[in-house]
Amino acid sequence: GYNVIWTHGSQFYEATAKIAEQNPDVRFIGEFDGEPEGQPDNVWVIDRNFHTVFYPIGVLATNLTKKGEVGYLGGLSLPFSYSEVHAVEQAIEDSGKDVELTPVWSGDFNDTVKAQQLTSQLISGGADVIITSLNLGVVGAFKAVNDTEPGAAWVTVKYTDKSQNGPEHYAATVLYDFKHPLTEILADIDKGTTKGHFVIGFGKGASVDVGDQVPAEVKAEVEKAVAGITDGSIEV
Repeated sequence: GYNVIWTHGSQFYEATAKIAEQNPDVRFIGEFDGEPEGQPDNVWVIDRNFHTVFYPIGVLATNLTKKGEVGYLGGLSLPFSYSEVHAVEQAIEDSGKDVELTPVWSGDFNDTVKAQQLTSQLISGGADVIITSLNLGVVGAFKAVNDTEPGAAWVTVKYTDKSQNGPEHYAATVLYDFKHPLTEILADIDKGTTKGHFVIGFGKGASVDVGDQVPAEVKAEVEKAVAGITDGSIEV
């Protein structure tokens, strides 16, 4: 009986599009990374735009690392994950600083044990900032950094604030608030627009929360990057 259905996660987009074609009178909202081909006339797409919002995280890591070594820990090596890595690499290159990024993937967004092991390996290899792109697995990453002295290793997280797992080592969160895109999309659906493409960005559902332990000058660089992306002076 529901006439608008939202599926959360790009892994569900193909199934969403298939069911949408079978139910033309129902409006669907699916998530995708980019613009899908053959988008049905009754489907709205929320483009999560991960690469753009990861650029300021790269700026943070570049300015926060003392060793010049940054680690990226992802779950599955999917296209969006590579785009996050490329955005961080761009931020490092744009800074002109001598910083090296080491990306690794655990093979599972929710495996806390593997995430802890890989984070420990990254730290042992010299990384003092760990950028995570995980779900439940991030708990394992925090366990690894919590074994170090405060300020010796930092971790960033994605989607929701998980700072309670290790406040002394928490650097930042790429926060996603789906209320903003959903409010706009539902208003358009109510007006009769059954199909569209909404790109999440800063001020449009995404923001960066920087931890209180992060030096003020580093936070200022992150804010400058967000402002540059917002006004178009920085293209990711």
